[in-house]
Amino acid sequence: MSGSPDDERLEELRRKKMQELQEQQAGQQGSAEQQQAEEAAQQRAEQQKQALLKQFLTDEARQRLNAVQMSKPDFAEQVERQIVALAQSGRIQGRIDDAKMKALLKELQPESKSFNIRRR
Repeated sequence: MSGSPDDERLEELRRKKMQELQEQQAGQQGSAEQQQAEEAAQQRAEQQKQALLKQFLTDEARQRLNAVQMSKPDFAEQVERQIVALAQSGRIQGRIDDAKMKALLKELQPESKSFNIRRR
């Protein structure tokens, strides 16, 4: 009775399941390789950014930026992107010192939201 329709159907289901598992495994390997490539690209971009910052910022300006990084990481990231963009476009002459960094931070700082509470 090895040739019964139920046995054939069962064998067909096993083959399909095995094929699905193999495809899934192949897909996972591809996505893992893609993820590694993306991580490597992010690391290279971060290294390039750090090299540009080191080139265009004085030690005092880097210390100030690090202090901002500790308190407001999102804002510090925005400042870093702005400095990199300025450097890549050639709009930075010389190096950014502490005074220029203060001015840049003040310029990029989001407006503080103020509101008045009135009692009646």
